Amino acid sequence: MSERTLECDALHHEEGYNNLEVAVKESMKTFNGEPLFMTAPARDLFSLYLAGLPEESRQHYNCRACEEFINRYGGLVAVDHDGTPIPVVWMGDIPPFFERSVKAIIEEVMKAQIVGVFLTEQKVLGRPVTGEWTHIHAENPNPYIGVVKDAHQAMSDKRTDYLLLKKSLQAYPLDAVDILLNLLKTDSLYRSEKVIGPALWFKGLHDSIKSEKNLRTQDNLIWLAAARAPSGYCHIQNTVVGTVLDDLVAGLSFQDVATRFSAKMHPLQYQRPQAAPSAGNIARAEEIVAKLGIAPSLERRFARLEEITTIWKPAQPDTEPEQEEPGKVFGHLKPKESQPIVKEVEAPESVITWKKFTETVLPEALSIEYFAPEWGNYCGILTAEHSDAPPILQWDSPEHRNPFSWYFYHGGSPASRWGLSSGWVNVTGITLYPSMWQPGYEHQGRGAIFILEGAKDQRTVVSGNALFPETLKSELREVRSTIEAYSKQADMKGTDQASACGVGAPEKKGSKVRVKTALGHARYIIDRWD
Repeated sequence: MSERTLECDALHHEEGYNNLEVAVKESMKTFNGEPLFMTAPARDLFSLYLAGLPEESRQHYNCRACEEFINRYGGLVAVDHDGTPIPVVWMGDIPPFFERSVKAIIEEVMKAQIVGVFLTEQKVLGRPVTGEWTHIHAENPNPYIGVVKDAHQAMSDKRTDYLLLKKSLQAYPLDAVDILLNLLKTDSLYRSEKVIGPALWFKGLHDSIKSEKNLRTQDNLIWLAAARAPSGYCHIQNTVVGTVLDDLVAGLSFQDVATRFSAKMHPLQYQRPQAAPSAGNIARAEEIVAKLGIAPSLERRFARLEEITTIWKPAQPDTEPEQEEPGKVFGHLKPKESQPIVKEVEAPESVITWKKFTETVLPEALSIEYFAPEWGNYCGILTAEHSDAPPILQWDSPEHRNPFSWYFYHGGSPASRWGLSSGWVNVTGITLYPSMWQPGYEHQGRGAIFILEGAKDQRTVVSGNALFPETLKSELREVRSTIEAYSKQADMKGTDQASACGVGAPEKKGSKVRVKTALGHARYIIDRWD
């Protein structure tokens, strides 16, 4: 090591430069999991850094690697819940020698406008070492990991989200959003659970900026919302939520709003492409499927009862044979059974909510029968044909696998389609919709499925494998027309082994069940959820 290097190391130690490096690294660590934003300072940050140092020290700290770091990353900010920008690089314990420089940088960054979400695949920001010298650098608290899109494309998407969101806030006043939410929360609109999530989120953003007079702060809050938003939430004007808000702003009557909303939310219309996919979309779908490695995930089969998560199964009878008492000649003979003193009387049929049924009836139920109607809400539960296939459903993840989904025929289907006849059928299990097996997917609707003994879809021609765009992960949204076309021509496998088909409940006309407990039998009509 040269004499000059030793002299410089001593100077660094005396002035606390090494502590500055540590302060920067520790500061950025605290923003793990927080979205970071790029700003556009009016003045050159590295020039401010040098200007804040004693004149005789400026040449010594005029370093190209440090200049690159400070100008490229020194303006990064996080945004607090009230819209206040936080300079993420400079929040550590800054050595006194550099306080003036850092204060000038912070003041400049705090005035700067946010111009984008910061994303990069780089794990380390800056150049830690060149030759014998160390430089200001830090670990990236949130390295971007993307398969379908790179960091540059993802940043471009976030900027588009911000612009669309800002436009929607201007187009739809808070009063209109409040009216929409009132209609959705009171179930006044058909399939309202599908859109209430984005509507609540949009109202939350409206509420956060309504009392904020500072336009820059408002802008920061919009950027924060865009960075954190679930896929598609920022595109308000291009969604069903936006079209309903358009109707409300236009002053349409409730009946007109409801009629138009119902048409848009029709199961065969909502998020379902109405035209064949373009050649470009098919090519893009091939690219995405290859990148994600999900070709096997598109193959679906019928689920078996033992595979699914149930909330009830019938009590298992004790089948252990009676043991003969040793030394008894007639121990193998059964005595005459005593006749019951009182003939069993079945309790009268009563109407009950699903919530009360699960809380008061299911815990005591030994067996259940369901009255299968001639035409009803019959359904099947599906799962991945290949158990190691990557997740493609919203509620499925590598950490918590749940590749199960369900399907109905629009308008219902006949019992005969499922190998059943109208009448009482044994229930072999009860499960919630697979999207309800873990929290966070309430927008997919709520309901239960009574698994019926012997129920199997008897279809004789290929009619799709029920991969619906509204249930797929956001990475597949842009190629949903191709996925839809594929699904329509694909078939469900494992029909012979299917043992998790049944009927959805509660139905609008009520689900009729007959329950056996240790005390006797009772009949119920489950007419609503709660």
